[in-house]
Order: sequence, then C-alpha cells, then structure tokens
Amino acid sequence: MLEKLDLTKRLGKAEYKKKMKKLEPKLGRLQRECRELGIPVMIAFEGYGASGKGVQIGELIRALDPRGFEVYAVKNETEEEKMYPFMWRFWTKLPADGRIGIYDSSWYRRVLIDRFDKKVNKSGLSDAYRSICSFEEQLTAGGMVMIKIFLAIDKKEQKKRFERLLASAETAWRVSEGDLKRHKNFDKYEKLNEEMLTRTDTDYAPWNIVEAVDRRFAAVKVYEIVIQILEEKLREVKKQRKAPQEAEHMPSLSAQNDRLKESILSKTDLSRSYTKEEYKKKLGRLQKKMEKLHGELYRRRIPVVLGFEGWDAGGKGGAIKRLTERMDPRGYVVHPTASPNDMEKAHHYLWRFWADMPKAGHVTIFDRTWYGRVMVERIEGFCTKQEWQRAYKEMNDMEKDLTDAGAIVLKFWMQIDKQEQARRFQARQENPEKQWKITDEDWRNREKWDQYEEAVDEMLIRTSTPNAPWIVVEGNNKYYARIKVLETVVKAIEERLGKA
Repeated sequence: MLEKLDLTKRLGKAEYKKKMKKLEPKLGRLQRECRELGIPVMIAFEGYGASGKGVQIGELIRALDPRGFEVYAVKNETEEEKMYPFMWRFWTKLPADGRIGIYDSSWYRRVLIDRFDKKVNKSGLSDAYRSICSFEEQLTAGGMVMIKIFLAIDKKEQKKRFERLLASAETAWRVSEGDLKRHKNFDKYEKLNEEMLTRTDTDYAPWNIVEAVDRRFAAVKVYEIVIQILEEKLREVKKQRKAPQEAEHMPSLSAQNDRLKESILSKTDLSRSYTKEEYKKKLGRLQKKMEKLHGELYRRRIPVVLGFEGWDAGGKGGAIKRLTERMDPRGYVVHPTASPNDMEKAHHYLWRFWADMPKAGHVTIFDRTWYGRVMVERIEGFCTKQEWQRAYKEMNDMEKDLTDAGAIVLKFWMQIDKQEQARRFQARQENPEKQWKITDEDWRNREKWDQYEEAVDEMLIRTSTPNAPWIVVEGNNKYYARIKVLETVVKAIEERLGKA
C-alpha cells in the first residue's frame, strides 16, 4: 500500500491559495451544520515521525470555530493511564454530539510505537487490534464520524526533516531517541504501518492516505478528505430525518434459536434460604475474608468491576452494603446509575461507564449498569431496536477490554418473584423511613413484568461469558442472597490471586 504511493506530488503556492480560499469557508460551514444536527466527529492523524501531523492539524483548524473542537496530543501513557485498559483514555476523550475531536497520533500508538518497542506481545497485539476495531465500530454505529488520516513520507524526506529540526536548539526537542531509532529501522517500521493499515481499513472507518512530502499538497488533500466525508454524513443524516426509515423487523426472543426459548429466570430455585443464625455466622466469616482480600487486590494492582441488576426491590442495595461493610472505603466506589443527564445523552451510551471504571487495585460497584440499554431502554423505547440489538456485542467487547487489562468482572442479577416484590413494595410504603425507595414508576414497571423477564433472559444468555459471567442470585430470602453474592466475589478473587 505505502510503497505504491507517488510522493513526488507538489502544489504551487498560487494554486494552493486559490484552492484553500474555497475549501476553508466550506469546512467552516460544514462544522456549523454538524453542530446544528448534533453530529460528533473524530479526526485521527497518524503517520511517520516528522510527517507533519502538527502542521496539518494547524492548517485544518484555521477554518474551524475554536469553540467547537478540541485537539489531543497522544503521547506515552501517563502512570495514571497505565492503570486502566489502554482504550480508557480514548473513551474518556470522546467529543460530544456536535463537537469535533482531533487526535495528534491516536489509539494506533499501541500497535505501532509500543509494538516496535516490544512493549506488546503477540497476544496483546491481537487484543489491541480487536479493541481498536470494536471501538471504531461501536462509535460509528452510534453516529460518530470517524476520519482517519495517514501522512506518508519516505525515509529520505524524514531524514532531511529530522536534520533540520536537530540543527536548532529551539526545535531539537521535537526529535526523540525513539524517532531516530525508528528512522534507522525505517523498513521494519514501515511494515508495521502496512499491517496496521490493512488490518484496520474497514467500511465503517476507512483509512485515507495523504502524500505528505509537500506541505501544501497534503493540506489541500486533508481538507478535501474531511469535507467529502462530512458532506456525505450530512446528506445521510438529513435524508434519514426527513423520511425516517421504518423500524427494522428483528425476530422476537421466541423466534430465535431454541437455546433462547428456555427461561433462565423461571428455573431459579427461590426457596433457597438461610436462618438468621446461619446468616450471621457466614456473614462475619466472609466479611473478614473480603477485608483481607481487598488489601491484597490493592497490593497486586488487580481491578474489580461488579455490576448489580435485578428487579425493583430485588435486594441490590442490601447485598452491596454487606459486601462493602468491611472494605477500605479508600479503595472502592459505588456508582448508582440513574437516567442519563444531558451531557451523558450527548455521548455514546457506554461513555459514562468507561469514565467510572476502576484503576488497577481498586473496586468499582455499579448499582444498575450499562445493561439498561437492553432492558429499560429496549422496553420503554428509549433506543431503537437496531441499537439494543447491537448492544449485546458492544457490551461483551467492553467487558473483554476490561478483563484483557486484568480486571475481575462479575455481574449479578438479583432474582425475586412477583409476589415477593409486591410484599416488599407494600412494606416500603408502610415504613416512613423506606417510603423514599418506592415510586409510582416501580408499580408501573410491574405491569411489564413479562416483557422485562423476556429481555432479561435474552440478556443473560447473550452476555454471560467466561471472562465476565452473570450470576443469578436467588433473592426471595435476603439472607441467602447476600451470602451468595459475598461467596461469589470472595471465590473469584481467591481464584485470581492463586493465579497471579
């Protein structure tokens, strides 16, 4: 791909000015239209050292309203960033709807520079490519415009630019030892770039290669690429909004394969229970274990993600309270997930959860999770059928990113029957100290019990994986439910520590 490029292309000063006079106002207008229609845009610049990424970004932003974009210079991971999955720092830097994010180098650093420096092994490389493609696919499916630009120069041109930079004390700092090492092994590094371009050139996020030996030629081509892609996206969005497409007809749960016809929830044995005495004895022993294990997690820098879902009044809060009672409060956080606010709605639905993931050695507990996408949002019509159908893979991919980074991921479904829920609702209404826990919405949701049960069964089947399993907790007896949660978490941590 790269060796076939014609790097001799040039553009005269007069022609450059003539073209830019038309291109700059056009790009400014497109930025305004994207803002008005709430279309988010990501522009990633990759290329060889001294290929002009900073220069081309500077050229590009001249036409843009500075209030509507942000530029990120992606360098080596900070010590803080190293404590998260490698895609975390990019998930947390997504542009909101209507804004533009511009990246001077990007998530591709992992499969290029880190790989060249042998910081990534074969398994890690495969995981990184999977994460990158999943990241781009999820975002573009959600409406993001993904523009990837690769600036190409040859070894001779790179050497000339490095020498020019090194000749001045004011610019010599821009050439690192790594740059010189990759220049010395230019052919080897070129092959890594070739492989990267081939493996990540997709229909949803294709690469645009720019011959960058001549600055003016490269600038005009970058403008033309960005303008063309934005114009195509705007036409697509306007067409969809003018004549909304009919909802896709997806097969119902019962129409899918036989495996999905079985109800996991209906097979749950809700008669399981412990007496108060059995509960107290087990609780004390397990909480002491949890206290020690929590310290060991921190010492060995193992992150833990625990997600709790379940029926209203299913016992999530009680289980979380008993789980954390003896844990060091400096090493865990509980996130109660509510309806997304305006800022959260302006981002991909997983953005807010990525932002709250734990760093190495810490525990994050989600009281309600990202699975709201395939339950309440699905049933209440807050997202399209296409959106919740593809969410199963998106959530599996996110959890794979977490476990690839060393996290323990467990998901609990707190199961009770309809009669037990009604009893607990009534008890809450009659207790002044617990009335805040019950709302009119809770009662309304009971009317859709069968719909929710079908959605939950499908969710459990499609998203319970070896690396991030679902644990159905028999919850009619609160004592039994709390102990099962504690036992499951303790066992998972002990197994990991035995392997660590």
